[in-house]
Amino acid sequence: MKRLLLCILLLAGMHAAQAQYYKTDTTSSERKGFDPSRLMIGGSLGLTFGSYTNINVSPLLGYRFSEMFAAGVSINAQYASEKWEDYSGRTTQKDSYKVFGGGLWGRFYPFEMFFLHAQPEFNYVSVKTTYYTDPKTSVSINKGVPSLLLGGGYSQPLGDGGSAFYIMVLYDVIQDEWSPYQNRPEFRMGFNIGL
Repeated sequence: MKRLLLCILLLAGMHAAQAQYYKTDTTSSERKGFDPSRLMIGGSLGLTFGSYTNINVSPLLGYRFSEMFAAGVSINAQYASEKWEDYSGRTTQKDSYKVFGGGLWGRFYPFEMFFLHAQPEFNYVSVKTTYYTDPKTSVSINKGVPSLLLGGGYSQPLGDGGSAFYIMVLYDVIQDEWSPYQNRPEFRMGFNIGL
């Protein structure tokens, strides 16, 4: 909850400091065909270390088709591990998760800086649990998992080149048993870099 409040305050400060919004150059919007200035490259990166470790690398590539619509492809790569210890501090169990997949995404901008986001994905999930008993044993499970992330967000332009900082909240409406997005909202922050 503290992180969400901090993000909202950060966005409010950025918005107050920069009173401009994303506008496509009128000469480039009048062009026919492919316009490289409408390409979007970006994504998000997440790192957590300790008894619970999480590394998330989620690049995306997209195209701003108009002021109201953008779409593209994304890659999802995650690694997480969690250690369980007894009262003496000795590790008794370790769970590790690997997720790799990708999908498509689309955004609709009903207002200049606010967007609705849809992202169907298919992820390959590998779970390994190791029990540190005598004898040490491991159990592995591998699954293919569909997800449909729906939600919305806020995009703050950074200069004139189409680059922007974004924050969004997504929820997996399919809720497969092995989904990497269990029954909780998925908060994402990142950058899109306009070319």
